Amino acid sequence: MTQKYTRREFIKLSGLTAAAAAVLTGCGPASRYVVRRPYTDMPEYQQTGLSTYFATTCRECPAGCGLIVRTHEGRAIKVEGNPAHPVNRGKVCSRGLTAVQGLYNPDRITGPLQNGSEISWDQAVAQVSEALKADPQGVAFFLGLAPDHLFDLVSELTAALGAPPPVRYGAYGMFDARRTLTEAAKLTFGVPSMPFFDLGESDFILSFGANFLETWVSPLAYARGLSQMRRGKNNARGRLVVIEPRQSVTSGTADLWLAPAPGTEALVAAALANLVAARLGLSLPDDLASVDPKEAAAAAGIAFEKLQEVAAGFASARAPLALPGGSALAHANGLAAARAVLVLNALVKNLGRPGGVFLTPADPAASSFADVQDLVARMNAGKIHTLFIHGVNPVFELPAALGFAAALKKVPQVVSFASFPDETAALSTLVLPDHTLLESWGYQRTLAGADREAYSAAQPVVVPLHNTRAAADVLLSAARQLPTLAAALPYADEVEFLQARLLPLLESRKGFYDAPEILTFWSQWLQYGGWWPQRAGLEAPIVAELYAAAAPLTPPAPLASGELHFYTYPTQLGDGSGANRPWLQETPDPMTTVMWNSWVEIHPETAAKLGIHDDDVVKIVSASGEIEAVAYLYPAIRPDTVAVPFGQGHSALGRYAEGRGANPAALLPLSVNESGDLSFGDTRVSVQPTGQRRPLSRMENRHGVYDHAE
Repeated sequence: MTQKYTRREFIKLSGLTAAAAAVLTGCGPASRYVVRRPYTDMPEYQQTGLSTYFATTCRECPAGCGLIVRTHEGRAIKVEGNPAHPVNRGKVCSRGLTAVQGLYNPDRITGPLQNGSEISWDQAVAQVSEALKADPQGVAFFLGLAPDHLFDLVSELTAALGAPPPVRYGAYGMFDARRTLTEAAKLTFGVPSMPFFDLGESDFILSFGANFLETWVSPLAYARGLSQMRRGKNNARGRLVVIEPRQSVTSGTADLWLAPAPGTEALVAAALANLVAARLGLSLPDDLASVDPKEAAAAAGIAFEKLQEVAAGFASARAPLALPGGSALAHANGLAAARAVLVLNALVKNLGRPGGVFLTPADPAASSFADVQDLVARMNAGKIHTLFIHGVNPVFELPAALGFAAALKKVPQVVSFASFPDETAALSTLVLPDHTLLESWGYQRTLAGADREAYSAAQPVVVPLHNTRAAADVLLSAARQLPTLAAALPYADEVEFLQARLLPLLESRKGFYDAPEILTFWSQWLQYGGWWPQRAGLEAPIVAELYAAAAPLTPPAPLASGELHFYTYPTQLGDGSGANRPWLQETPDPMTTVMWNSWVEIHPETAAKLGIHDDDVVKIVSASGEIEAVAYLYPAIRPDTVAVPFGQGHSALGRYAEGRGANPAALLPLSVNESGDLSFGDTRVSVQPTGQRRPLSRMENRHGVYDHAE
């Protein structure tokens, strides 16, 4: 029997169906459905059918780019770049675009937990307050990508408490080698500051492992600079030379790619310094002058004629610029490599000039891996009774050989502010979920990605979806219960703290807007998305004592039989926190087109010797551990080197991240360089076939690559 409907009934049913479709968005199992209720009382600033835009700051990486977020009836639906922001000038990367997937992620922690059970926020704050009452030397803070305002607040809190200052370190700090860069600047220029490199005004860029088109320091700012350099001046196109053992997106766009043996980048930089100094009639300090360019080229496996070509181009360029990047600094001689590259800039007198090197304002020195080792030693010795963790997943991001997970078990109270159920939160006694990026207040100092100091504004673009609370408000609420801390931190909430910290910017009268008092300044700060000076104005470096000597330029030990150099590098998954974003997982890797998995890049000649074929599962073994990954035959890597991207291999973090690929941190050693940074580039491995095969998901036609057929 056919069911008949009147026209009025049909319209009613159609409306119900549409409403159900709006509620049950997405596809897949019911566990993925998210119920969102429409406004019943429309806020004053909203109008049906019209979007509202908010300026805020991205914190998916340390760069601090400005964002404009489109919201519609209380929902964030699109992220774009802020065209006024001095770092990204309206651009946004894949990480920033996925901020909405962080906000609406179905695996978010929705409220405070104690040992996996729900508790109230009053109970949580009371426990934090009790922890702060105990021995201050037993209180520790471990911060990673935590926003700058939270770092400043925690620094004030620990100083008032008499506790050790917070440790700020994570995978981004490891790959960028920030501590090594600042130490090299101190040796060369006398100031421990992150340099800013003016790519846009340069006409010859020489990069030592700086993957500035991917993740290094501030990729959107430097990508814009490269684009400007490529356009050239006076009909002369700029030139890019990249020196690194594996071809990345950055070296893939270069005019010349040179692949040195890992660990010899310091020798190559010293050799080029000698060749450039000879052309310009200049002298070098004894440690650099003692390097023979021909011997250095032989040790690196690079033709000496190529070094001569690069030196000639660098010395004769109008505005040459050399960059010391992560992979070149990831060795025991990393500090020497960074200092030798900065000396190259000093030789061509590009310090403080357009297309040259500038020094950013003084900032608290980044923590090093040695600082993390010291923290773990105190945890193992039972000297830490409460550990607060924010913006970092140390169980995943740090080398497994460090034993951070085991050390956590010796800390009575571990407080995680994680928004997602990551590996560290799973081992924490108290989980107090912070808001996600699009629900948060804050500020971010952008000191290494722009030609001026900028304080980027972060503000909520939507009402918090869950029973989460800002970490700053949790700490301030706990501090108010202790007389000493209440006096030292007299802020009613996070917003009042932010306004107090912004007051010196208002009083400086140096910004591109002005205001008579703080509330007006606050409104303008939120409207524009931050504060920055009207004109560029960074400090020009001054050479200190003829480039004070750094660590020895000692080359790495030769490979033993069966050994290969091991290289790990960050991808669009960043420090691994992006692995729970489906948009990032399904984005093909630019060099291999692989998605949703890990792989190990092996040169075809090396693979043939080891009996390894494409899509074979291989075991990679180091002195620290072992992993399994699928082989990807990659001709753009040295035959004595294998590489595995960083970011996969999660045992937690939600449905999109768990059980995919392998974590290369399991292979990394615990050795550090002279600045205290991890020498992860000194890892040696062996590779063995397992007899298994597992086809990778990828976009490219492998038959066309290897069989020259479609």
